[in-house]
Amino acid sequence: MQKHLNMLREFSLPLIAGVVVALVWANFWPETYHEFNYKQLLGPLNFHFITNDIFMVFFFAIAAAEITESCMPGGDFHPLGKAAGPLLATVGGIIGPVAVYLLLNQVFGSANLVSGWGIPTATDIAISWLVARIVFGANHPAVSFLLLLAIADDAVGLAIIAFFYPDPSHPLEPAWLILVAAGMGIAWALRRSRIRNYWPYLIAGGGAGWAGLYNAGLHPALSLVFVVPFLPHPWRETRHLFEEDPRDASTLAAFEHEWKVVVDFGLFFFGLANAGVEFSSFGTATWLVFGSLLFGKTLGIFLFAWAGHRLRLKLPEGMDYGHLLLVGIIAGIGFTVSLFIAGEAFADPQLQDEARMGAILSISMAVIAIAAGKIMGVRRKI
Repeated sequence: MQKHLNMLREFSLPLIAGVVVALVWANFWPETYHEFNYKQLLGPLNFHFITNDIFMVFFFAIAAAEITESCMPGGDFHPLGKAAGPLLATVGGIIGPVAVYLLLNQVFGSANLVSGWGIPTATDIAISWLVARIVFGANHPAVSFLLLLAIADDAVGLAIIAFFYPDPSHPLEPAWLILVAAGMGIAWALRRSRIRNYWPYLIAGGGAGWAGLYNAGLHPALSLVFVVPFLPHPWRETRHLFEEDPRDASTLAAFEHEWKVVVDFGLFFFGLANAGVEFSSFGTATWLVFGSLLFGKTLGIFLFAWAGHRLRLKLPEGMDYGHLLLVGIIAGIGFTVSLFIAGEAFADPQLQDEARMGAILSISMAVIAIAAGKIMGVRRKI
């Protein structure tokens, strides 16, 4: 049973299943889908709010845990020069799609689509990792390069959500950010008091952060991002991204181990809540998002990493320019975080659906990457 559960998680099947169910439901019975998503479920809270504003707190917290561990001595981001190549590629993976989006919008779009520029900046960590393993094999250096890039990419994505996509239904009230600072102070005090259980950090520190962000008009899904780095953890990391150390009994490791399973399977509900767009929703925003992910991500990552290599930032041993181009294509799978940002970028539901369709179409980059890998004769390293 454990083997089958791990297989479901590894292949992101809960998320994909949620997307498929949402697409079928929204296209055959759109009225009941919308009613399910937005009718009151727990008091005044609806399914969409519970998923995007509460469940996604833990999704972004797991990402923050990975970033925290990677920045520790021995981690993949420490020292900074060790990750300079992937980080420079990340810059290209942000600037490239933003530039392509704004350029395409200038030519084919309109002023009301400008705010969607942040949607194609994301990279879906889980699905891109899976595709990279299919293309390169589990032990190819391009897989680690992609993971470093994707983690850094989503770290920037968190900042973009926080600063550029405030809640349109709540005007910005920065004074409430005092509660976020208070939540961080509580987490720091708990750590100083050597509290090992992660629940006080989540309830007291995370609760204050959630209330502060929500009332400030910023997205509360980021509340635990400010708390997770304070969870007690070793000062040296011994494993790579997504690897678990059975000897690590720290608070951060316990939180990540216990909640990653919940998040992996809970992504079914995220897909169900966000991917229910009708096929008639294809529009200009769809092609702006998809085109920016396909061309902007690929070219941005390739050109910036190529420039870094010319400046003597070496690519990992065993990785060449062809592999780098494939990494850029795979990183164009925005999906999860792109779906999330699409819901925040536009107030108009029609534009939200058009943009979400572009994020869903980005899964086709997997097919492009696998086919390109075959044509280029990539030698997989198992």
